[in-house]
Amino acid sequence: MIPFNQTWPYDIIMNDIYVHECPFCQAENIILPLKPKELISIHEGKKKLLVFPCCSNRITLLDTDSDYLLADTVLRH
Repeated sequence: MIPFNQTWPYDIIMNDIYVHECPFCQAENIILPLKPKELISIHEGKKKLLVFPCCSNRITLLDTDSDYLLADTVLRH
């Protein structure tokens, strides 16, 4: 079972991946330094370090689906 507290929703608009809010600093509408192709390789098992551009906090992405990123860190309390 996927731990929901380690997931964060994302959207893709015009090949940009963004989150509505940063889970660390609560900045809004953050474009992530990821490409849609990378989401496929993460889903296939490749881990990816993600550094949030707003506050430089880091997480390791373990998996993705069409709506959520799964991290190695608790993102929700």
